[in-house]
Amino acid sequence: MTPYQHDIDAVRALKQENGSGWDAIDPESAARMRAQNRFRTGLEIAQYTADIMRRDMAEYDADSSVYTQSLGVWHGFIGQQKLISIKKHLKSTNKRYLYLSGWMVAALRSEFGPLPDQSMHEKTSVPALIEELYTFLRQADARELDLLFTQLDTARAAGDDTAVEFIQSQIDNHETHVVPIIADIDAGFGNPEATYLLAKKMIEAGACAIQIENQVSDEKQCGHQDGKVTVPHEDFLAKINAVRYAFLELGIENGIIVARTDSLGAGLTQKLAVSREPGDLGDQYNAFLDVEEIAGADLSDGDVVIRREGRLLRPKRLASNLYQFRPGTGEDRVVLDCITSLRGGADLLWIETEKPHVAQIAGMVDRIREVVPDAKLVYNNSPSFNWTLNFRQQAYDLLEAQGADVSAYDRASLMSVEYDDTELARLADENIRSFQRDGSARAGIFHHLITLPTYHTAALSTDDLAKGYFGDQGMLAYVKGVQRREIREGIATVKHQNMAGSDIGDNHKEYFAGEAALKAGGAHNTMNQFG
Repeated sequence: MTPYQHDIDAVRALKQENGSGWDAIDPESAARMRAQNRFRTGLEIAQYTADIMRRDMAEYDADSSVYTQSLGVWHGFIGQQKLISIKKHLKSTNKRYLYLSGWMVAALRSEFGPLPDQSMHEKTSVPALIEELYTFLRQADARELDLLFTQLDTARAAGDDTAVEFIQSQIDNHETHVVPIIADIDAGFGNPEATYLLAKKMIEAGACAIQIENQVSDEKQCGHQDGKVTVPHEDFLAKINAVRYAFLELGIENGIIVARTDSLGAGLTQKLAVSREPGDLGDQYNAFLDVEEIAGADLSDGDVVIRREGRLLRPKRLASNLYQFRPGTGEDRVVLDCITSLRGGADLLWIETEKPHVAQIAGMVDRIREVVPDAKLVYNNSPSFNWTLNFRQQAYDLLEAQGADVSAYDRASLMSVEYDDTELARLADENIRSFQRDGSARAGIFHHLITLPTYHTAALSTDDLAKGYFGDQGMLAYVKGVQRREIREGIATVKHQNMAGSDIGDNHKEYFAGEAALKAGGAHNTMNQFG
């Protein structure tokens, strides 16, 4: 018996128990409403999606070609349309997630207005966006099922048993639009207690995977900007523990923690690590500091020194009271960060890099996997990279190393449109196309995401429309560039009343009031023009 039929029978039994007062209740209508509301709480969603991610992680360990992907979204509607599109074109949401970017929350969802990615936005806006996303995804389920229910009623009325059986099968095997969200908690928005409290809110809203970075909360910077300041490992591990406790308290025992390291581009630290014995974690962290050896007589008032192997070492301290690391230590610090995070309870790693280069990422992952063989990455396919220039330069270097004649190219100016139809550009584009596949096979990348894509697509599409509409095209800019494409490409939003739930509301009115229902979707509804 399917869940749908089980609910019909269950409501029918309740109706009989409750007597004539329930005469107007139709068991199948109630079963339909239950099917359209599969997830009743955020914690149900968090558990359901955590199970999906754990399954996907195990499948990736067995076969690196089955990596996962997501796009960053900043509004529930954008996330909803992404999943509707995936189901329409690819027929399944399998291995496709959503990413919630702290950058986009800061830039687009703060009550202060647009803010830089420095953890200045309201932290409550993060769980609020998670809840909003899942509200829209659940509404996408309700809408899709509502269309199937309408088709089922039509087939029944026509006496078409074959169609009835087929549509009922689609209902019984409906794939939800609800997918995992990897949610950015930045550097934890404060001390470990603050991290724990925010993590709880995020999990209660539905998040099964929380990404946290090893920057200082009060000096947090976007991963692709300068001035990043990291914290000692023990400070970061305390926040990882805080997130784990939040998962455990709420019963999501297999929740996922993504530990991000910004050490590759971070040259500063706010604190010296506590070291209790030579070679311990604090000592290893401090060993990367840029220091100068001094004698006791050279000490000045206010100096901070470290004693190592009988020598006095003075870390170089900036006017900001921050300490700097030695240049060239970034990759070594990344490897130590990643090993420490995995040993300290993280499930996945995020290495923030300055360019998309498979060999560079793989070099670090190989070293990590010498210690933790199943280490896996979430990787930011960032719009902060100039992908065209980076990959054309990589193609240039490859051709040059193979002995090809590259004299026709100016390596510093490869972004130029004059190179678009060249062998080098075609090689670069092919390497961009295969970057995710290659990175997952060679560099341990389990999940590929683009942090800010829908920020850029919203700007680009709006620019296209504004240019034509306010120019000499007028309404043709909208009709040709938007509506005609929606109709011909089967974009659901062309029937925007349906997308917003009007037909669902009509059906509910009929459930509630029967023939007396005043419905919006009658003969005079202009949405009928779209078939």
